Amino acid sequence: MDSCGNIAIIGSGSWATAIAKLVVQHTHHIGWYMRHDERIEAFVRLGHNPDYLTTAHFNVKEITFSSNLNDIVAQYDTLIFVTPSPYLKQHLQKLTVPLRDKLIVTAIKGIVPDENMIVSEYFHQVWQVPYDNITCIGGPSHAEEVALERLSYLTISCTDVEKAQAVAEILANDFIKTKCSTDIIGIEYAAVLKNVYAIAAGICNGLKYGDNFQAVFLSNAIQEMKRFLEAVNATPRCIDDSAYLGDLLVTAYSKFSRNRTFGKMIGRGYSVKSAQIEMEMIAEGYYGTKCMHEINKTLQMDMPILETVYRILYKRAEVKTEIQLLTKNFR
Repeated sequence: MDSCGNIAIIGSGSWATAIAKLVVQHTHHIGWYMRHDERIEAFVRLGHNPDYLTTAHFNVKEITFSSNLNDIVAQYDTLIFVTPSPYLKQHLQKLTVPLRDKLIVTAIKGIVPDENMIVSEYFHQVWQVPYDNITCIGGPSHAEEVALERLSYLTISCTDVEKAQAVAEILANDFIKTKCSTDIIGIEYAAVLKNVYAIAAGICNGLKYGDNFQAVFLSNAIQEMKRFLEAVNATPRCIDDSAYLGDLLVTAYSKFSRNRTFGKMIGRGYSVKSAQIEMEMIAEGYYGTKCMHEINKTLQMDMPILETVYRILYKRAEVKTEIQLLTKNFR
């Protein structure tokens, strides 16, 4: 038995599917919570997720599926949460089994709307999980490339280094390289901000700004991120590590990036609502933008990119004008 005990996946999307594939290859058994029984039935029949990463095949005999979250939480020691952040509270509303003695792994690169909390903070404050029992998965990691077994690097962070190492060992293989960190707060906030910046990068791309500009934009974005992280959690960190700069770059440039795609549609003239309707998956940066705007009301950090995206998405500011004003301050 691994030091993580038995492991369950909470979520059914593309990233959940990719992580489940990594874990089950190591443990040869996982629990898997999916909300809908019809999806579970289709998965068991087909041997793959019927809706996401359909080329990733599983031995379903190694999986205990359930649509009952309480059953999964009661039976498993380590719970890997891979749900879109806007839906996390909704999922947990069904839960009556305590979480405080579980090892919580969050692979959610978002923030909990309304609460304005990063996910680790939410589990700690609302569900009384000690910080030493909360880990997060960071780093540039599009599910599609992980499923294709393309070389990727993940950072596992926890205030308890041994627990971070235990999770890292479960995920590591020939094409997944892992390292550990204690900066769970910084890595989680960086994951929220990089989604916001990817929306801005997409908007600029939709407005026909070129690669030269995108490079300047991202150099300014990482500086803005650094300022915020130092204000919210002043701990030694290297901002050009893959968990910070690397994740920002892949989210801002990749064709797999939902947030970039969402932003590109806005830049091309879509309304926010029409872009959301057309996209089949959640662009978490939309929710992250409002939450980070609210959080920064207290911190009062200089966050021109964040505030520009907020005005475009939530105040219906004129897109081209806002981006032109933003670029005047770049260097």
